[in-house]
Amino acid sequence: MQDFSVHNEAKSRAIIHLDMDCFYAAIEVRDRPSLRGKPVGVGGARDRRGVLTTCNYEARKFGVRSAMPTFMALQRCPDLIVLPTRFDVYRREAAVIREMLHRFTSLVEPLSLDEAYLDVSEHPGAPAPLAQVIRGMIFRKTKLTSSAGIGPNKLIAKIASEMNKPNGQLEVTPEQVPEFMEKLPVRKIWGIGEKTERKLEELGVKTCGELQRFSRPELVDLFGKFGIELYDLCRGIDQRPVEPDRPRKSLSTEETFTIDLTTLEQCEEKLEELFQEMMADLAQKEATRSVTKIFVKLKFNDFTRTTAERAGLTPNLPDFRGLLAEAFARTGKPVRLIGVGVRFAEDSPADAQMPLL
Repeated sequence: MQDFSVHNEAKSRAIIHLDMDCFYAAIEVRDRPSLRGKPVGVGGARDRRGVLTTCNYEARKFGVRSAMPTFMALQRCPDLIVLPTRFDVYRREAAVIREMLHRFTSLVEPLSLDEAYLDVSEHPGAPAPLAQVIRGMIFRKTKLTSSAGIGPNKLIAKIASEMNKPNGQLEVTPEQVPEFMEKLPVRKIWGIGEKTERKLEELGVKTCGELQRFSRPELVDLFGKFGIELYDLCRGIDQRPVEPDRPRKSLSTEETFTIDLTTLEQCEEKLEELFQEMMADLAQKEATRSVTKIFVKLKFNDFTRTTAERAGLTPNLPDFRGLLAEAFARTGKPVRLIGVGVRFAEDSPADAQMPLL
């Protein structure tokens, strides 16, 4: 017999996942009405190597997507209008939206400038009408649309928010969770990437309902520690709380190569790709944070590692190249992995004691 104790407990929780629709691109179209109805991307310029930070739905019809190299996006959509980012504007709009969210609950967990979880369990209003009110208020104030998912936990709310975009919302009640998860593709579960998805397909598993046939020990045998979480997640069980203002200490991206890189020039070529990917991620998720250090990590073919980092530098390609050259010169061994990243300034606690003068 299935244990419904977690679902019963979850009835006391009401989580909203709010996601602004194509936030950066939507701001550009709002501020330039002549762009309405046209494919628009924001990010890497047309005349140099770069990646898109985001794009609108008109562009997505051509297969253009966020984090896509600009040259590739232009191949798919030659009429794509590529605009530079204006993070001062995006931050200002995000601050306006964030202030509105805090009118409804103090439990707001921002995921990026355009995305947040809200725990509205203690709010007297029903969660679905409340989400409608919040989205309406945002539109009236900013003329920007948003989508929302409402559920008993973060997992359900996040998945639901993706199902009625743009400018829509979907509620999944605790009673609807078992049916909702039954036919849900396993790829919708956080933590399942292409590699895990392929492994599940080899086991004849494409939906969460099919995954539920496996016991917890069987999933642990197949996927290690992640199998413990997978057993719960495929049933729509997620105990993670909404955690306000939970800043990460760093952000990075890395790649392991099938063939070792033997020259600095080869490494520099890969570094540029990783740098562009990291900058797109940084712009999307941590645009408001102050960077204190940048670093380059190398893993060599004998699995030894080294990291070169510098404080006081803003992220730019020439400085990352300098760190790469420094790290590579330490051994000269063939390189099997390159990672690039930034470290953020740690925010002081609100109740920290002021220094004595």
